[in-house]
Amino acid sequence: MFKLFKIIAKAGEPTTKYPFAPFPVSPGFRGKPELNARQCIACAACTQACPAGALTMQTDSRAGRREWALNMGRCVFCGRCEEVCPTRAIQLTQEFELAVASKADLIQRASFRLENCACCGRPFAPRKEVHHAMDLLRQSGLALDDTLRGLYATCPECKRKRTIERDALPLSRREEERA
Repeated sequence: MFKLFKIIAKAGEPTTKYPFAPFPVSPGFRGKPELNARQCIACAACTQACPAGALTMQTDSRAGRREWALNMGRCVFCGRCEEVCPTRAIQLTQEFELAVASKADLIQRASFRLENCACCGRPFAPRKEVHHAMDLLRQSGLALDDTLRGLYATCPECKRKRTIERDALPLSRREEERA
């Protein structure tokens, strides 16, 4: 009998103290995704990559806002959102305890302002995304003058109209406008 107790004492504890002590997870563990809204440019790449449809973006042009939402009840912790995010705004954490009292508590939300078109004044794209694109161009060595800055602050419809108007001009007038 004492021999059995000696063997048990040498073997140690067969189970962990969880939930009374933190449960250690491995370094590559895929836990709860977390959004850093300051880094996010609201490009919607994560919503396109999410196979479970846990990530959604709704654009409200009247309010000039884009709403980002993550439904943890649908998330399969695949990590695709983290892989495609150009600014590393979404990171998978080590957190795995997701018990809540209400389904509404499983949804994380963030809101982003839209940039207004320089021509027509309608909101068309997330402000942070437009500024991020201009920053990337500036970092690549391109000098952003007022003309280029105006192009990036213009909605696709106004750009299309401007191109049609420019192409409708005779070739000699187009060359004068470029100069």
